[in-house]
Amino acid sequence: MRSIGVFGGTFDPPHVAHLVLASEAQAQLGLDRVLWVLTPTSPHKVEQAITPVAVRLEMVRAAIQDDPVFEVSSVDLDRDPPYYAVDTMKLLQQKYPRAMLVYIMGEDSLRDLPKWHQPESFLQYCSFLGVMRRPKARVDLSRLAKVIPGIELKTRFIDIPLLQISSSDIRQSVARGDPFRYYLHEMVYHLVLKHHLYET
Repeated sequence: MRSIGVFGGTFDPPHVAHLVLASEAQAQLGLDRVLWVLTPTSPHKVEQAITPVAVRLEMVRAAIQDDPVFEVSSVDLDRDPPYYAVDTMKLLQQKYPRAMLVYIMGEDSLRDLPKWHQPESFLQYCSFLGVMRRPKARVDLSRLAKVIPGIELKTRFIDIPLLQISSSDIRQSVARGDPFRYYLHEMVYHLVLKHHLYET
């Protein structure tokens, strides 16, 4: 049975920490493929100005072009909002009925999972969760299981180097005129310049 990682986000922009996380998840969890699911708009970031989806898609494709295990999924691009993870996983399960679907997230997202839309249904669509450990977001799984039954059995942790890089920090660096080149894949860096992204 194939195992497929599901790595979702707005990717505005996709950066090297995204690549490291996806690569480590693939290796440590033994995934056959990692789907990068570009979300047009996030229900968790409704107030945030966001780069047009076509440009973000161009950046994601540029970022992952060197790795044959990575693939862009259009599952969220091909449907109407709102873009809840439960609906994304339901559609992917229909598309890959014989595959194990592994949702990749940070430990902070795991902690906030009870606030997600239909978290129990979301968990049912996941074979398991691949969770990146974060130093300041330790999660008590036994406590979480009281809200979302079965979460303990479906959680596997990924240990990766601590990379203090975020898309919001990169956007702010560009706006301030600070260096940002080496936080991005080279092709993504050139696309940021080409489209004059994040400039004041």
